[in-house]
Amino acid sequence: MRGTAQLKIYLFLLSVAVLVSPLACKRGHSQVAAASITPTPETKPAPPTPLAVKKAELGDDTTWNPEWDNVVETAIPPELLSSRVPRDVRRFCPRFYQMEEIDKRAFWAYFFQALAGAEAGLNPRTNVRHTEPEVAVVDAVTHQLVHSEGLLQLTYEDQQRYGCDFNWEVDRHLPPHDPQRTILNPENNLKCGINILSNQIIDQHKSLFAHTSYWSTLQPGTVSFRVFVKQMTNPPESCGLHKAAVKHRSVDKGTAEVASSLR
Repeated sequence: MRGTAQLKIYLFLLSVAVLVSPLACKRGHSQVAAASITPTPETKPAPPTPLAVKKAELGDDTTWNPEWDNVVETAIPPELLSSRVPRDVRRFCPRFYQMEEIDKRAFWAYFFQALAGAEAGLNPRTNVRHTEPEVAVVDAVTHQLVHSEGLLQLTYEDQQRYGCDFNWEVDRHLPPHDPQRTILNPENNLKCGINILSNQIIDQHKSLFAHTSYWSTLQPGTVSFRVFVKQMTNPPESCGLHKAAVKHRSVDKGTAEVASSLR
């Protein structure tokens, strides 16, 4: 009798273990999955650049889409929110290191809007083939002379160099200014630009504004850099940039000329 009772107890415990084990396993997997999900960061709209303001006045619809602020802000890696960002960021955002994370993300959204203004006049379908000897080189992906394309004037070579989401095999069958081209997709273009900038200032430990920057618009002393500077006069208020001299000033002649030439 004693052996029979022990056997019954053993079988009962075994049946309970069989029932409970899948539930515990499922709960464990759920906890791991929940922990692996990265929460979407909080974002806020960035102010318009002078060029965006001017284009709005002119009724030009090839301009910055506020939804692109969210694209930039959610794609910004932690390193670009840290003290690893070079000190020259304070030229346009003096309080960068003291700001909340949400405000730093808004600053970067404004920064890339200004960069897109200086590079492409805020037109995501811009496609330019440069003829200057120093840049008239063959693209290793397309095997054609390099074209600078999209909001940040990027190339298909950047797909290999910076892990950008461009697909030449698809795009080659589409017209040069077709918005369906992967390199002209604003989200792809902007995320690629973030990769390039992060490589410059985090991986290579260069200044934000360097003579060897990927973009001439970030190279001090160039005409392009002066165009960029004109677009950096209205960063988020949290940056603490002194605006007294520009608060009530109309868009300068240079900005108006840029807007007019890119209509």
